[in-house]
Amino acid sequence: MNATFADIHAAADFIGPGAVEVPLYQTEIFDICRRSSPFGQRIKQVPATGHPSRFFEETALPNPGAAGFVNPRSIVAPVVSPTRVERSVPLKAIVSQINYNLFDIELGNQQQQFAYLQAKDLVDTVSGVMVTHDVALWNGNDTSLSSSTTTQYMGVINQIAAGGNSITIGTTASIVDGLKSTVAQMVASNGYHVRPTAIYANPVLLDLIDREMKSEFNVVLNTDQITGGFRVKMLATQAGDLPLIPDWSLSYTGTPGSGTAVLPAYIVTEDLIEYHWLGDPTPRIFQLGVPGSLAQQYVAVKFGAPVVKGANYAHYQVLVDR
Repeated sequence: MNATFADIHAAADFIGPGAVEVPLYQTEIFDICRRSSPFGQRIKQVPATGHPSRFFEETALPNPGAAGFVNPRSIVAPVVSPTRVERSVPLKAIVSQINYNLFDIELGNQQQQFAYLQAKDLVDTVSGVMVTHDVALWNGNDTSLSSSTTTQYMGVINQIAAGGNSITIGTTASIVDGLKSTVAQMVASNGYHVRPTAIYANPVLLDLIDREMKSEFNVVLNTDQITGGFRVKMLATQAGDLPLIPDWSLSYTGTPGSGTAVLPAYIVTEDLIEYHWLGDPTPRIFQLGVPGSLAQQYVAVKFGAPVVKGANYAHYQVLVDR
């Protein structure tokens, strides 16, 4: 290791008679980085049953149908049985590590200007894990729940798309009418008791809905609070007033207004979307042993995976062309 001397002119802004000006900084670091999305807070968090986490889904009642009507003087009962299917979701891991150099930590403590940084960086590491988690809840690129193809989640988008419930609203068709008719179609199911609870979309698509309601119907949508301090517009449907929730992680393609843009929206039943966690629903922090470099090493880890129950009847993908 080579030792060198530094010229104070390299650190000072000005050196002159009676004055040495050195850089000073505000004690607070400007930070408005995005740390969470409402979707992860609104779905159910349940402990995993194992790896994979398993559950059963009943897809049909033991219904005798027309064969259940018989001659009351000569009763012959049809044999029925429920239809159940085993489902599973493989658990995935999200990890992140941050290292603190002993020299830098002690130097920072002695300067006492950013003494809180160690704690802030550790919290931000956990927040970074949650941002990765929130994005992957929708966009995880695994393609199968029965046989994993990647280390990521099978995101909600892929699960709903695999269920086959998808429609496209053309460039000249009404977005609001398309969403309302889709909700009505879901509620009208004679095989399942479906009650969608929310519509998620990119803020750009929700802005187009706002503009359409104002220009076509001269209506300003009501608002309601869905989480602490977070208010969203509400759309009246056959399932009641559904919140139109903006989610930045739902990306779109093209330029709206060009005729080639595709903006997705997702009509979901949030009670039927679960995150199966292992150990704890929130990330955990582990401190590793001190290596020869004397660095402090912390690892944030989160185990679990999302599963969309009833993907083929309780949720819908709506692709809006604009």
